[in-house]
Amino acid sequence: MKLLWFIPTHGDSRYLGSAVGARAASFDYFRQVAVAADSLGYEGVLIPTGRSCEDPWIVAASLIEVTRRLKFLVALRPGLVTPSLAARMAATFDRLSGGRLLINLVTGGDAQELAGDGQFLDHAARYEQSEEFMTIWREILAKSHDGEGVDFDGRHLQVKDAKLLYPGPQRPYPPLYFGGSSEQAHELAAQQFDTYLTWGEPPAAVAEKVADVKRRAAKHGRTLGFGIRLHVIVRETEDEAWRAAGELLSHLDDATVAAAQARFASMDSVGQRRMAELNKGRFNRANIREGLEIAPNLWAGVGLVRGGAGTALVGNPQQVADRIQEYAALGLDTFILSGYPHLEEAHRVAELLFPLLPVQQTRRDARPVLSGPFGEIVANGIVPPGQRPEGIVPPGQQKPALKEAAS
Repeated sequence: MKLLWFIPTHGDSRYLGSAVGARAASFDYFRQVAVAADSLGYEGVLIPTGRSCEDPWIVAASLIEVTRRLKFLVALRPGLVTPSLAARMAATFDRLSGGRLLINLVTGGDAQELAGDGQFLDHAARYEQSEEFMTIWREILAKSHDGEGVDFDGRHLQVKDAKLLYPGPQRPYPPLYFGGSSEQAHELAAQQFDTYLTWGEPPAAVAEKVADVKRRAAKHGRTLGFGIRLHVIVRETEDEAWRAAGELLSHLDDATVAAAQARFASMDSVGQRRMAELNKGRFNRANIREGLEIAPNLWAGVGLVRGGAGTALVGNPQQVADRIQEYAALGLDTFILSGYPHLEEAHRVAELLFPLLPVQQTRRDARPVLSGPFGEIVANGIVPPGQRPEGIVPPGQQKPALKEAAS
């Protein structure tokens, strides 16, 4: 199981829909979150894209030097950059980071935002363009190791003898991730991507998506991995977790919710429409679970005002771990998580959930030293009870040393 975290390049806060307790989107803060994720053992971080965010490629590049093993899931945007330039960007980043690049294709679902970026294709045409874009991009990178060029003459994109002179270390190219809920999105994922991502819908709906993409991929002789994007509100007890969910919305008002929902309704993203259908704009300050707990421990409150991923797992550590395992049983092995505020919640999620999950943790040292991750030393020499590094025995339980060792 791979767990990734999130870099909040659109800003961060303790409360949704409010400037109260807000944090600026600054390099210092991004660095803190990235270093925390790196040291805690997350597989990587998702860096969002869009006009509300800092540019993901520049942010990711700025974090290479301050991290050691953390991978960066960075967006490619067909129509905003050519596939040849995108291939050079990817290869350069992959080389400079030592093979730590993951690619997330984003077709975009907000016509107003896309028009501002000079992209005027409708939903269907954007997917046609995305298919052409990825075909060119993949071939350029794959053929770069042999020095070959690529010719392509499509409806939206054309290249002639497109070459990449400096290949990246990951062959044939960095792992490819893609999310989308439309039929065209499922078909594109099945044809060209390594991992299909879904936003956090109830398990039954996710199972339908997984089955559909698997079926389509099988027709192309391919198999994919699957992942999910979720927020997490985990606390020591279930009551504490739901109180924290209520706090997250405590500065929200009906007018802000209505404005956000109207804006989401104007988008042509099928995934965004499905998120909106989960919460239906229901906001009850007195009972934040009413109508918004759409499956056990799955809460749609985040999507009242946040675009994109709009659901959170809420509960105590065992409850949240159980829900994650339910998704894993459907075939999902990649979990891209986040929580407000992202710095503190990166620690909380790692401390409370990692011990309960089969997390792929290549980050942690095999034999932590005495000052390792098991708490503060008591009275200058007593290791706290509980999990302790291999080889360390609490005072009073040591066996007598052999004479040879004493010498």
